[in-house]
Amino acid sequence: MKATLYCLSFVLLIAFPSCKKEVEKGQIIQLTNTSEVDLLDKPISVDKKLLSQKDSLAKYPLVVFDLDTLPSQLNDTDNDGQWDELFFVADFNPKESKAIELNWTDQKPIYRARTSVRFGKRSSADTPVQPTTSETMMANELPKSLGYQQYQTDGPSWENDKVGFRHYLDGRNAKDLFGKKTSGISPEDVGLNANGAVEDNYHVMEDWGRDILAVGNSVGLGGYALITETEFMRLGVTVEDSINNVEKTSFQIVAEGPVNSILSYTYDHWMPNDRTYSVNEITTIWPGMYGYKNKVSVSGLKGDEYLAVGLVNIHTDKELGIFDDNSKYVILYTHDMQTYDKEWWLGMALIVPKDKYLGHTEAPKTGNLSNSYLAKLKISNNEPISYYAIAGWELSDEKFTDETYFINYLKRLTRQLSAEIDIEIKN
Repeated sequence: MKATLYCLSFVLLIAFPSCKKEVEKGQIIQLTNTSEVDLLDKPISVDKKLLSQKDSLAKYPLVVFDLDTLPSQLNDTDNDGQWDELFFVADFNPKESKAIELNWTDQKPIYRARTSVRFGKRSSADTPVQPTTSETMMANELPKSLGYQQYQTDGPSWENDKVGFRHYLDGRNAKDLFGKKTSGISPEDVGLNANGAVEDNYHVMEDWGRDILAVGNSVGLGGYALITETEFMRLGVTVEDSINNVEKTSFQIVAEGPVNSILSYTYDHWMPNDRTYSVNEITTIWPGMYGYKNKVSVSGLKGDEYLAVGLVNIHTDKELGIFDDNSKYVILYTHDMQTYDKEWWLGMALIVPKDKYLGHTEAPKTGNLSNSYLAKLKISNNEPISYYAIAGWELSDEKFTDETYFINYLKRLTRQLSAEIDIEIKN
């Protein structure tokens, strides 16, 4: 999608010329689709080290192509207080090359939001939820021990123009699914009542959509665990527990912008048994895709573990579908009436790296990690693994009722994810 930049002013005719004077002409970014695939909303990340910026006052990027301004944002991915990444999305024909003009301005442009993160916390059962961007939770701060749920929607939620998700930060660390009926961002008060108290009001259909997935003691859609040949090790606990097996859980909203939102989690001293691990997780979403990207790294590994990425199967008896014809990724999917009460058609999938994929297994039907298909991935100490979690709901697109349509979407998306964009900076 393209959006035209406008200047914020009470008098547009006066402000527009001044805005033009304040624009600093910059570099040309030559982008080339090296594949034979049509690309829609292809994410583009440009390292700050490749760019030059002469005027320190001109701090907002204008990414211009064919006289239109593409929505973009600056991300601080290493959390040092300075941006290090220019991010935007763009469409490409096969083998197409585009010359993007990068200009700078001191007027902050306003773009339609196509991604968002929501996170809120209350300090007691009697105080309203307040929005916040970070959290540290200790092992004894679970709902069972506090006597109340402290987080809006049980933890952070994130979305794009296609689909939404939430993470159970309350010790369960599963990933849940919000089905969306519109492309707009859902209201900020989802999960709150009129007094600002935590309330489960998102299992009721609203104009924007609702929570549609039963998670139980699974890890949900894209949640993960460690497994060995003899043991399933859940990251965290269940809703019935009062003490976490993770000593300290840290969360931060790294970025929230019109075309990219990033969430970060750190789990210090995770002790599922006599072993101790630490985990880092980065969740990323951008527009146009019915899913999100997750990146996980673990330290403390003994060498006999696999990373197990989950696909909840509470409401389906169908076997897991698998496609491995892509050179970079393997697709694992289910398609069934597998929403709450089996009311709607829902396709869910994991897209995992082929060079890490070691097959799949299934969690037990009962226990603290259950009801999940699990993709087994080869993992090494402190080596990040990235994968994608995808969901196609029939009320988002009625064609998702057809399994073949969902499969074709997954294959097309995987080809797009596999495609590489060559980036050349010209002064």
